[in-house]
Amino acid sequence: MSGSRLPSISLARTVPADADVVVVGIAPGPAGGVLLGVPADVEKSVTRQLGRPLLALARSLGAEAKLGTATVVPGPGDLRIVLTGLPSADATPEQVRRAAGTGVRTAAGVSGAAGLRIAVSLDAVEPEVIRGAAEGALLGAYRYQKQTASPEPAAVGALTIVSASGKAEARQAVSTAVIIAEAVCAARDWINLPANLLYPESFADDARTRAKAARIGVEVLDETQLRKEGYGGLLAVGGGSSHPPRLVRYSYAPRGARFHLALVGKGITFDSGGLDLKTPEGMYTMKCDMSGAAAVLAATRAIADLGLKISITAYACLAENLPSGTAYRPSDVLTIHGGKTVENANSDAEGRLVMADGLARSNADDADLVVDIATLTGACMVALGLRTAGLMASDDLTADRVLDAAESAGELFWQLPIPEEIGDGLKSSVADLRSSSTKRYGGALTAAAFLREFVDPDRSWAHLDIAGPAFNDGEAYDYVPTGGTGFGVRTLIALATALAS
Repeated sequence: MSGSRLPSISLARTVPADADVVVVGIAPGPAGGVLLGVPADVEKSVTRQLGRPLLALARSLGAEAKLGTATVVPGPGDLRIVLTGLPSADATPEQVRRAAGTGVRTAAGVSGAAGLRIAVSLDAVEPEVIRGAAEGALLGAYRYQKQTASPEPAAVGALTIVSASGKAEARQAVSTAVIIAEAVCAARDWINLPANLLYPESFADDARTRAKAARIGVEVLDETQLRKEGYGGLLAVGGGSSHPPRLVRYSYAPRGARFHLALVGKGITFDSGGLDLKTPEGMYTMKCDMSGAAAVLAATRAIADLGLKISITAYACLAENLPSGTAYRPSDVLTIHGGKTVENANSDAEGRLVMADGLARSNADDADLVVDIATLTGACMVALGLRTAGLMASDDLTADRVLDAAESAGELFWQLPIPEEIGDGLKSSVADLRSSSTKRYGGALTAAAFLREFVDPDRSWAHLDIAGPAFNDGEAYDYVPTGGTGFGVRTLIALATALAS
């Protein structure tokens, strides 16, 4: 799998002498702002060589104390200074994460940048803030290695997080950040791969390879096993493609674990809409429709690497949705794993069918909590936009657990309801239920109500609809690149961390 190469990262008390760029902060304050993390010798050198204090020079070049902004300022010698905006001198870990990402991404975007040695100096002292700076820097440095005969050198070669803290907790914060960033970037790499290179079999092979160096058990069901065990959703959705479906099952069960978390991810490696064909414009980015599967696989590997005392069972439901003579049809009746039947209403509402198989299979694991994650509905994007994901859950306690984890991770979720009447549109005269509602409105809520039908009624369950933030087809911002974002990975890791404690 061709993908990204993350730079090395270290922790230091001072800016290394060989640094090419130093990223510092600018926050609101008197006289146009206050600078954060600027080494005294650098500030003196700028004043001496350029005849103006660094803050005055930065303000004249348009530097703002605002998240998402960054200004490149010449420093002494060949050193470049990037001033990244912060909303406060006492910024939160997520604000520092965003500022570090913006600063590093801006430095990496300078013309001719290659192998840069970047120091991030934002006055980070507390472990969580140090971790935020390290995660933001690593994620901001991400560049997907495009498919080419002439690979370009990485823009960022090495990162240094500058902090006055030399405690073991500070070093551990950086180590944790590396594991989390690697997981997010692994998900980004999978999402960014074109569908002719990432399809169910190759995705399953990559997933098996990624688990080898960790204490993760792997099981992959091929089309023969799926047929034998009655996975009618996966077989139907994948039936139109020459690349047959797969179900990947990860299991991580460390000694001493007292909580069992099951994760189910949607893995449609390409979604044409099937016989209910999408428009060309609507189809172009549909290599990203496996973002949920990428998230659960990458998060499970990170949870194992972190050594968290929690049992994880993760399912990646992999299929390619294409039209052909063997494709499933609207009005077909499918038998999902476990025996429940579904009248297919729309072949472009395929994700819920493969997820139904995964959720039904997870019931046998007897997990304490089941979380599914999917790029499931355009309706959720209409409701919440492109940067906020939807959350629906079996109960408010479960929802609060996920929301707390998301806040800790710095990812945006908003809880939506599953009203009692929303399921009325799923009634079918020819099967146990329809896959889509007969009614137009509340599509995201209806999809969640459908999925709930395949989870044991007494099971704690949360559904994450990440259709909006999973893929960014606009300009990069903060630590978020254009293309696959890896959204959801950090929330799943934060949830596992909280449940393991």
